[in-house]
Amino acid sequence: MTTLTLDLAGSRVHRLGFGAMRLSTEPDDARFASIGLLRRAVELGVTLIDTAHLYGWGANEELVAEALHPYPEGLLVATKLGVERRRDHPDGAVYNGSERFLRRQVDDALRRLRVDRIALMQLHRIDPAIPLADQVGVLGDLRDEGKIGHIGLSEVTAAQLAEARETVEIVSVQNRYNILDREYDPVVDACEQAGIAFLPWRPVVAGTAGATAVIAAVARELDATATQVVLAWLLRRSRVVVPIPGTASPSHLTENLGAARLELTDHQYERLDRIAASKGR
Repeated sequence: MTTLTLDLAGSRVHRLGFGAMRLSTEPDDARFASIGLLRRAVELGVTLIDTAHLYGWGANEELVAEALHPYPEGLLVATKLGVERRRDHPDGAVYNGSERFLRRQVDDALRRLRVDRIALMQLHRIDPAIPLADQVGVLGDLRDEGKIGHIGLSEVTAAQLAEARETVEIVSVQNRYNILDREYDPVVDACEQAGIAFLPWRPVVAGTAGATAVIAAVARELDATATQVVLAWLLRRSRVVVPIPGTASPSHLTENLGAARLELTDHQYERLDRIAASKGR
């Protein structure tokens, strides 16, 4: 039977979290709907909310605080840093892992989230211009100073994870990963071996899951949706996997969380697992 909780950053979290990236932060009716959705997620048992400075350049963090502060006991709010807004750059942003910038982002996140310590701070992207050890070293210093509780990484290889762990303790990795995109299988395996939480972002690929015959067949067998099946596959993939599907729709939120009730048989799991091989994994 699949275990549905995991120890992460000092909390016992439910293994279906919520990614807040898609929520509107504009001062209109959509913002009120976003606040209501965050509160509903917590009411339904979500204990991990993932946000980032990049999402609205701080506006998403402020939205999470407006909706949920003072935070309920047992709720883990994780955020990310390391991306700088640059209007003069073609992409509008650059990776910045300098000590000065990371420290400023931590202080800004503390203020926006209305906390004295960030329970889980994740390096959103590695700055290729600065040694990784220096970047996570700064986060380690901030942890020692009490501003950060635990440190995570995002979009890293297994080798980069191992390198970072030589400098600081890493408790989570957040990479793009789903049943149809398994580039980071080696990272999932490395996290499982080390007992590090793996938080897949984009855990469901819109428009493809339901079109896959095997997924659709398993969904019919379980009287579930294709989305619920692929989330259930992730929960079964490894005990350290904590999907963080995001949505702005109350009905999709309920659908996503319903994946926790599914129990794949060994045969169903193996059929789903073979999808990657059929796609040239």
